[in-house]
Amino acid sequence: MTISKKSMKWIPWILILPVVLIRGFTTLYPICATLKNSLFDIKVLSGVHEFVGLSNYVNVFKDPKILTSINFTLVFVVVSMVFHVVLGVCLALILNMKFKGRRFLRTIVLIPWAMPAVVIGMAAKWGFNNDYGLINDFIRRFVPGFQFNWLINTGSARAAVIAMDLWKDLPFFAILVLSGLQFISSDIYEAAKVDGANSIQSFFRITLPLITKNVITLCIPFTLWRLTTFDLVYAMTSGGPGEDTSLIAYRITMEAFTNLNVGYASTLAVMLFIVMALFSWFNIRVMNKLGD
Repeated sequence: MTISKKSMKWIPWILILPVVLIRGFTTLYPICATLKNSLFDIKVLSGVHEFVGLSNYVNVFKDPKILTSINFTLVFVVVSMVFHVVLGVCLALILNMKFKGRRFLRTIVLIPWAMPAVVIGMAAKWGFNNDYGLINDFIRRFVPGFQFNWLINTGSARAAVIAMDLWKDLPFFAILVLSGLQFISSDIYEAAKVDGANSIQSFFRITLPLITKNVITLCIPFTLWRLTTFDLVYAMTSGGPGEDTSLIAYRITMEAFTNLNVGYASTLAVMLFIVMALFSWFNIRVMNKLGD
């Protein structure tokens, strides 16, 4: 029996159909179920399952806990990403220099990124402790009698969370920027040096323009990862003091699995999904314009 060329075109689709169906089900079903649950008041402990329409969405903007979480999430994302870009580029430039032990440094610099966020969070919780923490112990060597509860005060607790997030992911960001730096030919720098350009001028006129697209590309996933950060806060501060370090992803998890308020948690998840989708769309538009 001879199979026609027209029939042959369908064979690849038939072969990948099981994977497409499984992937489609595991992706689309949770999204649809979450969207549906967001329209209901579902409280597992009390057995409530009542249709409330858009009431959950309205209540989000009246909930002081959620507003605090949104506020800190915005601060966390913006401050963290600014430092990721500035310090990440600086670290990449250092790693791109020619010096003895460069390969070894490039290897060990990735250790923080390879560590689980929960482990880092638990270690930071001990490290920032006032009585026996590493941070205060170091400061007391220069300022005897120094006392400060880092994770009890709102400002310092937020700064500590951001600092640990940077400590974990900044090396990975820098390594990815480094990959872009290595595509820049040294001949360009030699030509600029002949023309009288110094190191600072070469950076702003050559290096920065050539790695801008690479950096912006990296900002997309790194920002999305900041929006969905949960484990670091969970292990380090548990959202405290009060709700001041409670990121929106952490609040969603608490509402869903601690308070068992499934409907409200689904509402927050849908809103976060929309924000992430809009942000991705915006960044894709920016990338397309940069590519033109």
